[in-house]
Amino acid sequence: EIANLIEKMYGTHYSPAKVSIISKQMIPKVEANHKRKLSDKFFCVYRDTTYIPWRRDTFEREAVYFAIGIKANGHQEV
Repeated sequence: EIANLIEKMYGTHYSPAKVSIISKQMIPKVEANHKRKLSDKFFCVYRDTTYIPWRRDTFEREAVYFAIGIKANGHQEV
């Protein structure tokens, strides 16, 4: 399913084995991102949602929530 999605989005085909290898390489990066410390002070925080057209069980579109914090110096964190 992931290989088909990548092909539709980017026009490049990856075999299921290649998708599995990429996924395994990304797991430590995703876990590190989840565990990182965020700044304790933000000048402003924007929150939004976008909907991704995935097919999982009965869902056709799934919400992805994100927040962007802006510090007083202009640095942004997602």
